Amino acid sequence: MNTILWILQGVLTATFLMVGTVKLLQPKDQLAARLAWVNDFSPAQVKGIGALEVLGAVGVSAPWALGVLTFFTPLGALGLAVLMLGAAVIHIRRSEPAMLVGNGVLLLLAAIVATGRAGLV
Repeated sequence: MNTILWILQGVLTATFLMVGTVKLLQPKDQLAARLAWVNDFSPAQVKGIGALEVLGAVGVSAPWALGVLTFFTPLGALGLAVLMLGAAVIHIRRSEPAMLVGNGVLLLLAAIVATGRAGLV
């Protein structure tokens, strides 16, 4: 189970580091060309979402890898799951069902890591 959790943590870390960094570094108008949902948010809100994604990515792997403050790993995974739940709500409101698949998969992976690293499995 530990190996599976590490693989899932790696997937979550890579995914959220990538998408979060893009949201932090690219201007809103450039993001809007690929991500229509950003038009519903201010530039600061988009940057905030990106920052939360990057923090979640670090939190889901770094504490467990370093063996320091390991309780942050399940909390980071839980935070990413909550972000994906919020993203799913936005995509439902915007009638973007295709986006829900990715949100659902990432939410499920984050929930598995949260429960697995919290010792609930």
